[in-house]
Amino acid sequence: MCYESSQLAYRIYKDAQRIGASEEELAELRGKWHDLENDRPQLYYASGFEHPELLGFTRRHHRLELETFYWGLIPHWVKNEEQALALWNQTLNARGESIFEKPYFRDAAQNERIVLPLTGFYEHQYRLGKSYPYFIQQKNGENMLVGALAAEWTNEATGELYRSASIVTTPANTLMAEIHNKPKINGPRMPLLLEEKNVEQWMSGSEQEAKELLHPNTTIELKAHTVHPLRGRKSLGNCEQAQEEFSYPQVHEDPTLF
Repeated sequence: MCYESSQLAYRIYKDAQRIGASEEELAELRGKWHDLENDRPQLYYASGFEHPELLGFTRRHHRLELETFYWGLIPHWVKNEEQALALWNQTLNARGESIFEKPYFRDAAQNERIVLPLTGFYEHQYRLGKSYPYFIQQKNGENMLVGALAAEWTNEATGELYRSASIVTTPANTLMAEIHNKPKINGPRMPLLLEEKNVEQWMSGSEQEAKELLHPNTTIELKAHTVHPLRGRKSLGNCEQAQEEFSYPQVHEDPTLF
């Protein structure tokens, strides 16, 4: 699954260009992007269990917009804050095969499919009872365009509005099957990676058109390297060094990987 990711704001304006934003849309996005770049911390490492705000592209009223979403989807029908807090650790990811059936995700899958431009994501590989973290990104250096679901929930006690999101996952491709080798359920997984040409189909297409994209992407080339521990007392936290390559003898002495 995908519970840890990275998102650097300075790349996101380029992503709008990549997915075909109009000149008018780019003009509106430019101002918002500059504000976000200046006011928002860069996310070199973000744990979904801390529910950070992620930037995402939406298609509202036939216009491409950039919004912020708490990571961990809260459906509109959640009754109170207690229920929301109990739920959103369970909705960091949404299995693509069942998003149109599961109550947590059904409304979002039908009404608000979005795209999260991520610098990369982290996953752990298991060897001899220990886990080793990897940072995965696109070989060409561009952001990943990750399919996600969004929802809007109002805390009736405070009147506060929450926009939240869940990363859609698919079965793993060959690389991710090597890394995500101790999944909890039903085989290794990876985020839904979209090519530029499929972004509009994901955000605005019919249910059937969206389902056609719910498979492991084998066209987008990925690369991966081990990084410093992400959890516990040795964790570096949210800093640039979190993405730097870090060697573990137990991993790099084994020539069979990759």
